[in-house]
Amino acid sequence: MISEFAFVVRDFGLFYSQKDQSVFWRKHQGKRFLLVMYVNDIIITGDDAQEIVNLKCYLQKYFQTKKFGSLWYFLGIEIAMSRRGISLSQRKYVLDMVC
Repeated sequence: MISEFAFVVRDFGLFYSQKDQSVFWRKHQGKRFLLVMYVNDIIITGDDAQEIVNLKCYLQKYFQTKKFGSLWYFLGIEIAMSRRGISLSQRKYVLDMVC
């Protein structure tokens, strides 16, 4: 059964990943666009900044959403972005396990 969320993002023009139905994607005019969903957390990324903005506005028409912001934490992984790249850490997870 396809969820309401899946219908909405498919109407926007995204496709299901054949490997994982929580991943939606689109490639158009050499630009890539990716949406990953886990329970009620969403990551939207790609190399078309305007299309990301368009999707955020589109989703807000159909769903109550919190403010979309930068990615800091997802599935127990801390994400730090800088000019040098992206750093992933499970420091908080390890500290929670030890304490």
